[in-house]
Amino acid sequence: VQLQASGGGLVQPGGSLRPSCAASGFTLDDYAIGWFRQAPGKEREGVSCISSSAGSTHYADSVKGRFTISRDNAKNTVYLQMNSLKPEDTAVYYCAARYYSGSYYCPHSQYEYDYWGQGTQVTVSS
Repeated sequence: VQLQASGGGLVQPGGSLRPSCAASGFTLDDYAIGWFRQAPGKEREGVSCISSSAGSTHYADSVKGRFTISRDNAKNTVYLQMNSLKPEDTAVYYCAARYYSGSYYCPHSQYEYDYWGQGTQVTVSS
């Protein structure tokens, strides 16, 4: 079971990025997926999550209206579309998976996830 996060980079304030989380070794559509981030000197925090069924989603207040999480089960990949990026969005972004087949629930806490990707750096700076 592996998760591969990619698609980070350097972008100016107001710009967009779309990190992706690709799964190998398991079928992603049986899993709830979460995105988390950790900025230097800060604790890891939840950004967004999506359930295995019906695509129920949750967003942290700090990203509501700017970020959109989605999944493409055919590609075994989850995306995080990030628009109107701010310098405070700068962090390493991680994706995580938890088996929740057929559920409309996605965990908000990092401690409820079993599998983690390696992280992708997002830097928002002019």
